[in-house]
Amino acid sequence: MEIIQIVGLGLVATVLVLVVREQKPMFGFLLAAFTGLFIFLFVIGKIEAVIAVLEQLADRSGIPSIYLKTILKIIGIAYIAEFGSQIVRDAGQESIASKIEFAGKILILVLAVPIISVIVETVLGLLPVGS
Repeated sequence: MEIIQIVGLGLVATVLVLVVREQKPMFGFLLAAFTGLFIFLFVIGKIEAVIAVLEQLADRSGIPSIYLKTILKIIGIAYIAEFGSQIVRDAGQESIASKIEFAGKILILVLAVPIISVIVETVLGLLPVGS
């Protein structure tokens, strides 16, 4: 029931942030950022377990590990960009948060190009050549 602990922590931190923010806005932001970081670190172990299972499945299926690693990097970039942009939004910097999200999307696109190339080559290989 880890979700109850996470939600409880989030609720307590929210109340504290609301109280502290009135007197010291910077401390309120820091409390919110550290709470988010703590929750992220709390669930990182769960992510490692999922990655291990995915690696085992990829090994058994014969999928080259480079594809799985690339997909995991893409997922990691998406999560980190979202996490970072939300922290920046909490600080009231919407324009910087948007730039973080944009950079994450570009990095994902760059990593996806080799996978897209393989998919296109595979589809072209399945099509009949000339009629």
